Amino acid sequence: MKAFYTDQFVLPLPDGHSFPMAKYRALRERLVEEAVVDPRDLMEPEPASFEQLALVHDPGYVNAVFAGTLDRDHQRRIGFPWSRAMVERSIRSVGATIAAADVALEEGAAANLAGGTHHAFPDRGEGYCVFNDVAVATRVLQSRCGPLRIAIIDCDVHQGNGTARIFRDDPTVFTFSIHGERNFPLRKETSDLDVALEDGTGDADYLEALDRALDEVFTRHDPELVIYLAGADAFHGDRLGRLALSIDGMRQRDHHVFTRCNGLPVVTCMGGGYCPDISTIVTIHANTIRELCGRL
Repeated sequence: MKAFYTDQFVLPLPDGHSFPMAKYRALRERLVEEAVVDPRDLMEPEPASFEQLALVHDPGYVNAVFAGTLDRDHQRRIGFPWSRAMVERSIRSVGATIAAADVALEEGAAANLAGGTHHAFPDRGEGYCVFNDVAVATRVLQSRCGPLRIAIIDCDVHQGNGTARIFRDDPTVFTFSIHGERNFPLRKETSDLDVALEDGTGDADYLEALDRALDEVFTRHDPELVIYLAGADAFHGDRLGRLALSIDGMRQRDHHVFTRCNGLPVVTCMGGGYCPDISTIVTIHANTIRELCGRL
């Protein structure tokens, strides 16, 4: 199974905010070390182009990101300051999801070992998300293949508010988010299906809610491709998560999603993960890729 990585493009983040970035290289190394992915199937993506980004994002916003003219409010919303490295990493991460989507349509499954930047809106970034990689990949595929029907299954602990806004009037794209009710973002958007969970929700209740929701997703929509935002932040030890899933519960979540896809092409992005122990985040992400490989 092919997986695309961007961990060589590292952002110089302020002190105390660097640890989410360190997981990406560690994940790639773990997948090779444990023979989950053949090193020959690990690939560096091409960056997304201005034209591809502009399929979703306002050209003025894209220009401001590229030129470094984002004002302080835009940078504050994103969560880190503008830098050339920020631009390069952002466009490479979007490019990785585009590349993974192309491969998934041909081979059945592929992954971006980062991505899941679901808080980015057409005209702004938010919550560590500059561009919305899933939305851009969706529009790129549809520009090539026509009105491809896509289901976005978002299990990151934070609602995919940018994704919901982008596709709110598009019947070809079904957006589903299962997330913490009292977690970021404070003001939620409306997905096609939202499942909001109470703080402290554990494995059994989470998996039951997920299964009910997946029934509804595939009853209401007939997708030709699934894009899955896994997220490691529903884990009980995540400092930004507020849910209480175990590592095995997270693995079962992935298994349930991939099983329900039932042979459909699947693109997987990693999403968030903010446990102070990076090795735990890496284990959760690696289990997601292991489960994805197991469906091939």
